[in-house]
Amino acid sequence: MISKNQIKYVRQLEQKKFRKAENLFIAEGHKVVGDLISAGYRPTQLFATKEWLCQHPSDAAYIEVTDDELARLSLQQHPQQVLALFPIPDYSTALVMPSKANNGISCTSQAAKPIANAKSLSILLDNVQDPGNLGTIIRIADWFGIDTIYCSTGTVDAWNPKVIQATMGSIARVRIVYVDPIELFDTLPTDYPIYGTFLDGENIYTQNLTPYGLIVMGNEGNGISDAVRARVTQKILIPDFHNGNTADSLNVAIATAITCSEFRRRGL
Repeated sequence: MISKNQIKYVRQLEQKKFRKAENLFIAEGHKVVGDLISAGYRPTQLFATKEWLCQHPSDAAYIEVTDDELARLSLQQHPQQVLALFPIPDYSTALVMPSKANNGISCTSQAAKPIANAKSLSILLDNVQDPGNLGTIIRIADWFGIDTIYCSTGTVDAWNPKVIQATMGSIARVRIVYVDPIELFDTLPTDYPIYGTFLDGENIYTQNLTPYGLIVMGNEGNGISDAVRARVTQKILIPDFHNGNTADSLNVAIATAITCSEFRRRGL
Protein backbone atom coordinates (compact mmCIF):
# COMPACT_ATOMS: atom_id res chain seq x y z
CA MET A 1 0.00 0.00 0.00
CA ILE A 2 1.25 3.45 -0.84
CA SER A 3 1.16 6.29 1.66
CA LYS A 4 -0.07 9.85 1.32
CA ASN A 5 3.54 11.02 1.64
CA GLN A 6 4.58 8.84 -1.30
CA ILE A 7 1.76 10.24 -3.41
CA LYS A 8 2.69 13.78 -2.42
CA TYR A 9 6.36 13.17 -3.21
CA VAL A 10 5.69 11.80 -6.68
CA ARG A 11 3.26 14.54 -7.58
CA GLN A 12 5.68 17.25 -6.43
CA LEU A 13 8.01 16.08 -9.19
CA GLU A 14 5.64 17.73 -11.63
CA GLN A 15 7.29 20.99 -10.50
CA LYS A 16 10.62 21.93 -12.05
CA LYS A 17 12.10 23.23 -8.79
CA PHE A 18 11.32 19.95 -7.03
CA ARG A 19 12.72 17.88 -9.91
CA LYS A 20 15.89 19.94 -9.74
CA ALA A 21 16.17 19.61 -5.96
CA GLU A 22 15.61 15.84 -6.04
CA ASN A 23 17.39 15.28 -9.38
CA LEU A 24 14.56 12.98 -10.47
CA PHE A 25 12.00 12.83 -13.26
CA ILE A 26 8.79 10.85 -13.73
CA ALA A 27 8.16 8.38 -16.53
CA GLU A 28 4.89 6.55 -17.02
CA GLY A 29 3.63 3.66 -19.11
CA HIS A 30 5.18 0.42 -20.31
CA LYS A 31 6.60 2.01 -23.48
CA VAL A 32 8.42 4.95 -21.89
CA VAL A 33 9.56 3.11 -18.77
CA GLY A 34 10.55 0.06 -20.79
CA ASP A 35 12.65 2.06 -23.25
CA LEU A 36 14.44 3.90 -20.46
CA ILE A 37 15.29 0.68 -18.64
CA SER A 38 16.41 -0.98 -21.88
CA ALA A 39 18.70 1.98 -22.58
CA GLY A 40 20.39 1.56 -19.21
CA TYR A 41 18.52 4.03 -17.04
CA ARG A 42 18.07 2.70 -13.51
CA PRO A 43 14.88 3.74 -11.67
CA THR A 44 15.28 4.81 -8.08
CA GLN A 45 11.67 3.79 -7.45
CA LEU A 46 9.15 1.88 -9.49
CA PHE A 47 5.42 1.62 -8.85
CA ALA A 48 3.74 -1.11 -10.86
CA THR A 49 0.69 -3.32 -10.97
CA LYS A 50 0.99 -7.07 -10.47
CA GLU A 51 0.22 -7.58 -14.15
CA TRP A 52 3.15 -5.40 -15.23
CA LEU A 53 5.55 -6.99 -12.75
CA CYS A 54 4.68 -10.47 -13.98
CA GLN A 55 5.45 -9.48 -17.54
CA HIS A 56 8.53 -7.35 -16.75
CA PRO A 57 10.63 -8.86 -13.94
CA SER A 58 12.87 -6.17 -12.48
CA ASP A 59 15.72 -6.08 -10.00
CA ALA A 60 14.99 -2.42 -9.29
CA ALA A 61 13.32 -1.40 -6.05
CA TYR A 62 9.59 -1.55 -6.66
CA ILE A 63 6.26 -1.22 -4.92
CA GLU A 64 3.35 -3.26 -6.20
CA VAL A 65 0.23 -1.11 -6.49
CA THR A 66 -3.37 -1.60 -7.46
CA ASP A 67 -4.92 0.22 -10.41
CA ASP A 68 -6.62 2.58 -7.98
CA GLU A 69 -3.36 3.37 -6.18
CA LEU A 70 -1.58 3.96 -9.47
CA ALA A 71 -4.34 6.37 -10.49
CA ARG A 72 -3.69 8.37 -7.32
CA LEU A 73 0.02 8.56 -8.12
CA SER A 74 -0.25 9.17 -11.83
CA LEU A 75 -0.23 12.47 -13.67
CA GLN A 76 -1.95 10.79 -16.62
CA GLN A 77 -5.69 10.58 -17.24
CA HIS A 78 -5.38 6.88 -18.07
CA PRO A 79 -2.42 5.31 -16.18
CA GLN A 80 -0.69 2.40 -17.89
CA GLN A 81 0.37 -0.12 -15.24
CA VAL A 82 3.71 1.46 -14.27
CA LEU A 83 5.23 4.72 -13.02
CA ALA A 84 8.94 5.10 -12.32
CA LEU A 85 11.30 7.73 -10.97
CA PHE A 86 14.67 8.08 -12.71
CA PRO A 87 17.75 10.22 -11.99
CA ILE A 88 18.13 13.16 -14.34
CA PRO A 89 21.30 12.57 -16.38
CA ASP A 90 24.17 14.88 -15.55
CA TYR A 91 25.05 16.96 -18.59
CA SER A 92 27.09 19.46 -16.62
CA THR A 93 29.74 19.35 -19.32
CA ALA A 94 27.55 21.25 -21.72
CA LEU A 95 29.51 21.22 -24.96
CA VAL A 96 29.62 17.48 -25.57
CA MET A 97 28.88 15.77 -28.84
CA PRO A 98 27.11 12.39 -28.85
CA SER A 99 29.07 9.19 -28.57
CA LYS A 100 27.80 5.85 -29.84
CA ALA A 101 29.67 4.13 -27.03
CA ASN A 102 27.89 6.14 -24.36
CA ASN A 103 24.35 7.30 -25.00
CA GLY A 104 24.57 10.03 -22.42
CA ILE A 105 22.69 8.24 -19.65
CA SER A 106 25.46 8.39 -17.10
CA CYS A 107 24.65 10.26 -13.93
CA THR A 108 28.20 11.51 -13.56
CA SER A 109 30.01 14.23 -15.46
CA GLN A 110 31.69 13.26 -18.70
CA ALA A 111 34.98 14.48 -20.07
CA ALA A 112 34.71 17.36 -22.51
CA LYS A 113 34.98 16.55 -26.23
CA PRO A 114 35.24 18.82 -29.27
CA ILE A 115 31.88 20.20 -30.27
CA ALA A 116 32.43 19.77 -34.01
CA ASN A 117 31.83 16.28 -35.31
CA ALA A 118 32.32 15.99 -39.05
CA LYS A 119 29.85 13.15 -39.35
CA SER A 120 26.96 14.36 -37.21
CA LEU A 121 23.92 16.57 -37.38
CA SER A 122 22.64 18.18 -34.20
CA ILE A 123 19.63 20.35 -33.38
CA LEU A 124 19.58 23.60 -31.42
CA LEU A 125 16.22 24.75 -30.02
CA ASP A 126 16.01 28.48 -29.40
CA ASN A 127 13.42 29.13 -26.66
CA VAL A 128 10.90 26.45 -27.65
CA GLN A 129 8.19 26.73 -24.98
CA ASP A 130 5.59 24.04 -25.51
CA PRO A 131 6.27 20.68 -23.77
CA GLY A 132 4.44 18.79 -26.50
CA ASN A 133 6.60 20.40 -29.17
CA LEU A 134 9.82 19.57 -27.35
CA GLY A 135 8.74 15.99 -26.75
CA THR A 136 7.77 15.57 -30.40
CA ILE A 137 11.08 17.07 -31.58
CA ILE A 138 12.97 14.61 -29.38
CA ARG A 139 10.99 11.81 -31.00
CA ILE A 140 11.74 13.23 -34.47
CA ALA A 141 15.47 13.42 -33.68
CA ASP A 142 15.41 9.80 -32.57
CA TRP A 143 13.66 8.74 -35.79
CA PHE A 144 16.16 10.55 -38.01
CA GLY A 145 19.22 9.37 -36.11
CA ILE A 146 20.13 12.69 -34.50
CA ASP A 147 21.70 11.93 -31.14
CA THR A 148 21.94 15.38 -29.56
CA ILE A 149 19.58 18.29 -29.08
CA TYR A 150 20.97 21.50 -27.63
CA CYS A 151 18.40 23.67 -25.85
CA SER A 152 18.73 27.32 -24.96
CA THR A 153 18.21 28.00 -21.28
CA GLY A 154 14.85 29.55 -22.20
CA THR A 155 13.57 26.30 -23.67
CA VAL A 156 11.05 24.29 -21.65
CA ASP A 157 12.52 21.72 -19.23
CA ALA A 158 13.05 18.41 -21.04
CA TRP A 159 12.31 16.50 -17.81
CA ASN A 160 8.81 17.95 -17.55
CA PRO A 161 6.44 14.93 -17.38
CA LYS A 162 4.52 16.24 -20.41
CA VAL A 163 7.74 16.30 -22.43
CA ILE A 164 8.72 12.81 -21.28
CA GLN A 165 5.36 11.34 -22.30
CA ALA A 166 5.39 13.12 -25.67
CA THR A 167 8.75 11.52 -26.53
CA MET A 168 7.15 8.05 -26.42
CA GLY A 169 10.42 6.62 -25.10
CA SER A 170 12.79 8.53 -27.40
CA ILE A 171 14.12 10.47 -24.41
CA ALA A 172 16.11 7.29 -23.69
CA ARG A 173 18.12 7.63 -26.91
CA VAL A 174 18.59 11.39 -27.41
CA ARG A 175 21.00 13.50 -25.40
CA ILE A 176 19.49 16.81 -24.20
CA VAL A 177 22.02 19.52 -23.37
CA TYR A 178 21.09 22.99 -22.07
CA VAL A 179 23.47 25.70 -23.24
CA ASP A 180 23.82 29.38 -23.96
CA PRO A 181 23.58 29.36 -27.77
CA ILE A 182 26.22 32.07 -28.17
CA GLU A 183 28.68 30.13 -26.03
CA LEU A 184 27.92 27.08 -28.14
CA PHE A 185 28.58 28.97 -31.36
CA ASP A 186 31.86 30.27 -29.99
CA THR A 187 33.17 26.69 -29.75
CA LEU A 188 32.54 26.00 -33.43
CA PRO A 189 35.06 26.31 -36.26
CA THR A 190 34.45 29.41 -38.35
CA ASP A 191 33.32 27.33 -41.32
CA TYR A 192 30.98 25.05 -39.36
CA PRO A 193 27.50 25.13 -40.99
CA ILE A 194 24.66 26.50 -38.86
CA TYR A 195 21.28 26.13 -40.56
CA GLY A 196 18.23 28.13 -39.55
CA THR A 197 14.68 28.21 -40.93
CA PHE A 198 13.49 31.67 -42.05
CA LEU A 199 10.82 33.10 -44.31
CA ASP A 200 13.59 34.91 -46.22
CA GLY A 201 15.76 31.82 -46.51
CA GLU A 202 16.69 29.77 -49.58
CA ASN A 203 14.49 26.88 -50.66
CA ILE A 204 15.62 23.83 -48.67
CA TYR A 205 14.90 21.56 -51.64
CA THR A 206 17.39 23.34 -53.90
CA GLN A 207 20.04 24.50 -51.42
CA ASN A 208 23.28 22.62 -50.85
CA LEU A 209 23.25 20.78 -47.52
CA THR A 210 26.08 19.11 -45.64
CA PRO A 211 26.16 15.78 -43.77
CA TYR A 212 27.09 17.60 -40.56
CA GLY A 213 26.10 20.84 -38.89
CA LEU A 214 23.69 22.44 -36.47
CA ILE A 215 20.00 22.82 -37.32
CA VAL A 216 18.45 25.74 -35.40
CA MET A 217 14.70 25.84 -34.74
CA GLY A 218 13.08 28.84 -33.08
CA ASN A 219 10.35 29.83 -30.67
CA GLU A 220 6.75 29.00 -31.61
CA GLY A 221 5.65 32.63 -31.85
CA ASN A 222 8.81 34.63 -32.47
CA GLY A 223 11.01 32.27 -34.42
CA ILE A 224 14.78 32.39 -34.06
CA SER A 225 16.00 35.22 -31.84
CA ASP A 226 18.05 38.08 -33.30
CA ALA A 227 21.24 37.09 -31.47
CA VAL A 228 21.04 33.53 -32.77
CA ARG A 229 19.93 34.64 -36.24
CA ALA A 230 23.11 36.68 -36.57
CA ARG A 231 25.20 33.52 -36.19
CA VAL A 232 23.27 31.37 -38.67
CA THR A 233 25.44 30.71 -41.72
CA GLN A 234 22.80 29.19 -44.02
CA LYS A 235 19.22 30.41 -43.99
CA ILE A 236 16.76 27.85 -45.31
CA LEU A 237 13.10 28.06 -46.21
CA ILE A 238 10.43 25.37 -46.27
CA PRO A 239 8.36 26.70 -49.19
CA ASP A 240 4.59 26.77 -49.27
CA PHE A 241 2.78 25.64 -52.38
CA HIS A 242 -0.08 28.18 -52.41
CA ASN A 243 2.09 31.14 -53.38
CA GLY A 244 1.67 32.81 -50.00
CA ASN A 245 -2.11 32.29 -49.77
CA THR A 246 -1.74 29.82 -46.93
CA ALA A 247 -1.00 29.48 -43.21
CA ASP A 248 1.39 32.02 -41.70
CA SER A 249 3.84 29.36 -40.56
CA LEU A 250 4.40 25.71 -39.70
CA ASN A 251 4.38 24.25 -36.21
CA VAL A 252 8.00 24.07 -35.01
CA ALA A 253 7.89 20.29 -34.56
CA ILE A 254 6.51 19.79 -38.08
CA ALA A 255 9.14 22.14 -39.50
CA THR A 256 11.84 20.18 -37.66
CA ALA A 257 10.57 16.92 -39.14
CA ILE A 258 10.55 18.32 -42.69
CA THR A 259 14.04 19.77 -42.29
CA CYS A 260 15.53 16.57 -40.86
CA SER A 261 13.79 14.51 -43.52
CA GLU A 262 15.35 16.54 -46.33
CA PHE A 263 18.84 16.08 -44.91
CA ARG A 264 18.30 12.33 -44.62
CA ARG A 265 16.54 12.04 -47.98
CA ARG A 266 19.76 13.09 -49.60
CA GLY A 267 21.62 10.44 -47.69
CA LEU A 268 23.29 12.99 -45.44
